[in-house]
Amino acid sequence: MSGFDLIHSLKLLPGIVIGLTIHEFSHAWMAKRCGDTTSHDQGRVTLNPLKHIDPLGFIMLFIAGFGWAKPVQFNESNLKNPGVDVIKIAVAGPFSNALTAMFLSLTYAALLDWGVNINGIWAELFIYAIFINWGLFVFNLIPLPPLDGSHILFSWFRKYPVIYQTIYRYGTLLLFGLLILTFTTGRNLLPIWPLIELIGGGFLRFLGYNI
Repeated sequence: MSGFDLIHSLKLLPGIVIGLTIHEFSHAWMAKRCGDTTSHDQGRVTLNPLKHIDPLGFIMLFIAGFGWAKPVQFNESNLKNPGVDVIKIAVAGPFSNALTAMFLSLTYAALLDWGVNINGIWAELFIYAIFINWGLFVFNLIPLPPLDGSHILFSWFRKYPVIYQTIYRYGTLLLFGLLILTFTTGRNLLPIWPLIELIGGGFLRFLGYNI
């Protein structure tokens, strides 16, 4: 295992903070829009990173390559249309990351088109932030609990609490088992990078830029 690279980690920091903050804010904003004020009352409908960052999950992102933010809580009984609203809340997070990645890509391309000299560390910060947000989009759509994709795939089972809780329990164990094995063995058991590269690099190429 290679040693911890502080300089590399600092370059990742802005993209991680932006990605996690927007992701959790979007969950909270959508929950409020759907009729539940739990996250609003907890101060989560904000772009203040300190309200969303989980210290341990944040550190794990740098050490192990995977981590987490504070989960957004909501009361399903307060939602206007629970069956649909749960899915809306789930997709709001990853799709906000996709929109953020596209916005950053467009900004990067526009600055280059306007002749702004973006190179060195500034170019790296942009590229890292773009791909981190695409990564959050793809990773969170994996249909394994507790990721957002599981709420989309298994939402129908929420009518049956025992079945849903069983799926959630064992799905979560499976996900963390795969992540731990990936970290300890060096084998990527969740090979999502090719898809991230395809989407992120493809969008930049669509804008006329290769990386």
